[in-house]
Amino acid sequence: MTLLHTDAQPADLRPEPRVVHLRAAGVSLVLHLGADRLPSVLHWGADLGAVDPAVLDDLVRTGETARANNDVDVPQPLSLLPEQSRGWSGTPAVSGSRAGADWTTRFVPTAVTLDERADGGLLEVLADDPDARLGLRIVLELLPSGLLRHRAELTNTATDGPAYEVGQLAPALPLPPVAGEILDLAGRWAKERIPQRRPVVVGAHVRENRRGRTGPDAPLVLAVGTPGFSFRTGEVWAQHVAFSGNHRAVVDRQYTGATVLTGGELLLPGEVRLAPGQSYTTPWVYAAHSAQGLDGVAARFHDHLRARPHHPRTPRPVIVNTWEAVYFDHDLDRLSELARAAAEVGAERYVLDDGWFRHRRDDSAGLGDWYVDEDVWPQGLKPLIDVVTGLGLEFGLWVEPEMVNPDSDLARAHPEWILRPSADRLPLVSRQQQVLDLGNPDAYAHLLGRLDALLSENDISYLKWDHNRDLLEAGSGAGHAPGVHAQTLAVYRLLDELRAAHPGVEIESCSSGGLRVDLEILEHTDRVWGSDCIDPLERQQIQRWTTQVVTPELVGSHVGASPSHTTHRATDLSFRAGTALFASFGIETDITRLDPAERTELAAWVALYKEVRPLLHTGRVVRADVADDSLALHGVVAADGSDGLFAVVQLTTPDLSIPGRLRIPGLLPDVEYELRVQAPGDTPRLRAGDPVPWTVAPVRATGRVLATVGITAPALQPEQLLLLRTTATLSTRSTGPAHAGQD
Repeated sequence: MTLLHTDAQPADLRPEPRVVHLRAAGVSLVLHLGADRLPSVLHWGADLGAVDPAVLDDLVRTGETARANNDVDVPQPLSLLPEQSRGWSGTPAVSGSRAGADWTTRFVPTAVTLDERADGGLLEVLADDPDARLGLRIVLELLPSGLLRHRAELTNTATDGPAYEVGQLAPALPLPPVAGEILDLAGRWAKERIPQRRPVVVGAHVRENRRGRTGPDAPLVLAVGTPGFSFRTGEVWAQHVAFSGNHRAVVDRQYTGATVLTGGELLLPGEVRLAPGQSYTTPWVYAAHSAQGLDGVAARFHDHLRARPHHPRTPRPVIVNTWEAVYFDHDLDRLSELARAAAEVGAERYVLDDGWFRHRRDDSAGLGDWYVDEDVWPQGLKPLIDVVTGLGLEFGLWVEPEMVNPDSDLARAHPEWILRPSADRLPLVSRQQQVLDLGNPDAYAHLLGRLDALLSENDISYLKWDHNRDLLEAGSGAGHAPGVHAQTLAVYRLLDELRAAHPGVEIESCSSGGLRVDLEILEHTDRVWGSDCIDPLERQQIQRWTTQVVTPELVGSHVGASPSHTTHRATDLSFRAGTALFASFGIETDITRLDPAERTELAAWVALYKEVRPLLHTGRVVRADVADDSLALHGVVAADGSDGLFAVVQLTTPDLSIPGRLRIPGLLPDVEYELRVQAPGDTPRLRAGDPVPWTVAPVRATGRVLATVGITAPALQPEQLLLLRTTATLSTRSTGPAHAGQD
């Protein structure tokens, strides 16, 4: 660590402002560190190579801002925390006051520390505003993956007087003028991750999540790039706010042309009040740059996730979940028969879903009463667990700890444990649920105790942790102050305490399906549920965009029944299984009711998943840019480029009767591959005629030919999927570089 500046030095002896250049994985971050102002970003983007320090110093002059009419007389560089006192009139990066006083800031650095590394580095800036009596800490880190993350901490440095109420704290990163188009995601329950685009215009593009949990309409990723950027092309700058409560993501362009990307927690009025000496720290905000489109952005997020020490290292097991098989109809014999059928097709983990606890015969009662229902399970869960584990499967259990039904023993005994805006009014009921106030120490302790007891008394390896309603009017404690901030942090703490006490237990984040999906919940859990909709046609889009940030092995996807539980659409087993294959694979249908041919086919898909999961869960996700929206091509290529698995998916009826060529991206350009169809995804139904010749016998081509010329697309019927396998031939297998190409 290098101390670059401290206010302990006399002003005339402080070092001259300097330029810092951090590099990692094809990304450069160049920062200008001024002695009397917060650092500014001179460049965040493509790697500049090893640049002479003198050239870096010249970047300061080349980046000096021209003076605009009616602007401040002395142009100010755009800092990591833009302030009005420095001429910024856009979305505030910091706001708050002490009952209307100290509402504007002018921070001056007191210490700047740099930790330079061979693959990135970390910059920490301490600053002070003696007039507003506030201290600031900014941390900015370039990770080995090329991913950038930053956060800020605000401290009330006053020794007495009123508390400082924080309105907003959201550090900013600048965007260049070429970043002219925005892509983010919207959605609703059972149809999450809907992409939407718009041009960057003067003003603020603001995406706010006020649901108290990461909602279906939260952006997940806010990307800004060169107009027309796609999966494989264009320069892109993208941001993800790693927080599971209320949050905000903003693209703000001023009339001067200055454009910033900001994000952070969305604080409700009075939610964070800092007494003298207290501090507030923002969530991490992750940012990625790629010169190779959205796939390049996804690769940076995926590399970061897989490099975490706690990232799952064991093969992601085949899960059988009982929900869409039996719903609330819990019967030991039936569930035991389902477990035996699951073992026969190759399942490895069995999850007993909703309905096992007291008073839970439907979804109107029982939440909060986390005791095994003695009427349904007179001997407890042990008889079923013994059957499951005796078959060689792990046993998992569904819980929804943060919620409570008004019709429950807990709600009747402790109405004061429910989040509410006032003592005499509850929020509107949603899904016949209210929310427990985990900011209440007694409620928190009770919940921790019940979950700990369940895990201690039973051989449970997995918790499916659900969260099925928004936090509306979530007042906490005796004063009923806004409580989303405290609730979110308490959930993280609860998960961490359980994991510390039961380190062998994995936890899945499920929230009305695919709602609470963000990088911070994944710091405390091991899997996210992609969506409550497992209709494979809907899942094609949901998974395509969820994996923009989250690796496939962390996204649960199950083979459901036909017709679908949520859409009533009938689909072939091959389409359902082939869709679930490219994620954390599971089964959620009554296997006992499948005919022998379907069981055999399902077992073949399970076997294929076990064979290819080392590839799918370590390789690069690739998504082809196709001209026909009725078709999709996606896959995974091994990190060394030696192997690849792709799916050609006919989503809907195409406009053209004869398909054109499909380009297969992501392979090493100068390596020769054998391309063949992959069983059991090798016999989709065709619209007409015979299969195209290359699907009958393997063909050979280089990665460059496959990415440039491509292959003739098969004439698949709608809602059909064809699997392709590409394997480097023996003569070329050792000649490629370490990673697949960007063709």
